[in-house]
Amino acid sequence: MKLTDSHCHLDFDRFDPDRDRVIQNAAAKGVQRIVIPGTESHRWPKLHALASLYPGIFYAVGVHPWFLHDEPADWRQQLAERLGQRPAKLVAVGEIGLDAAVDLPMTQQQDFFQAQLRLAADHALPVILHARQTHEPILKQLRRFRPPGGVIHSFSGSLQQAEAYIELGFKLGVSGVITYERAAKTRQVMAQVPLEALVLETDAPDMPLCGCQGQRNEPVRVTDILATLAILRGESEDSIGAATEANVGRLFALPA
Repeated sequence: MKLTDSHCHLDFDRFDPDRDRVIQNAAAKGVQRIVIPGTESHRWPKLHALASLYPGIFYAVGVHPWFLHDEPADWRQQLAERLGQRPAKLVAVGEIGLDAAVDLPMTQQQDFFQAQLRLAADHALPVILHARQTHEPILKQLRRFRPPGGVIHSFSGSLQQAEAYIELGFKLGVSGVITYERAAKTRQVMAQVPLEALVLETDAPDMPLCGCQGQRNEPVRVTDILATLAILRGESEDSIGAATEANVGRLFALPA
């Protein structure tokens, strides 16, 4: 069974010592495609280089709300130029969004977020969204700018919020959060929403799965997330794997 890790920060320095091994290990277990979200403009060239080097690697470009204070004045122009060039393996704008738990003015976060949503809509690219305690303001901006779909990274909101995203054509990222029994609300949501709304992700090297706390997360863990999701939904791993692969393939227009 072929699987995709739809959100893995494979460009981060923590993978520098053994990135080849990480990719090979994942592929050996069926995780043959990885989508790397962008976080800072100075990292975008590395994303392109990795995608050029490995056939199963795809990427997005964007500015994460945690890092916007370090961005150069011309970040918006840089992003517009990259989207205009549209390399074959650039599949989305992201990771973008709003985070109410970081010490950065929400007005500044909104400025970055809205500019990137506008560019995504202009270039007809889906978005990869970071949302922490900000689902309602994010939904408001999605209704305003109408990018062509996307994914809510590691969704952990309510069923009502999940349904609002799905109504707008968005997918929900299913992460290792569901492997923790204490995440009862998220586990319940992932068991209830339509399978057509789900994609699998690790957020590696962060967000270790239950039982792996303190360890570096890796894309191979998508297989464990799939196994947990199958138990929660009472469906087979094969059927969920096939459905989520179809979902992520359509979302990011990945080659078959």
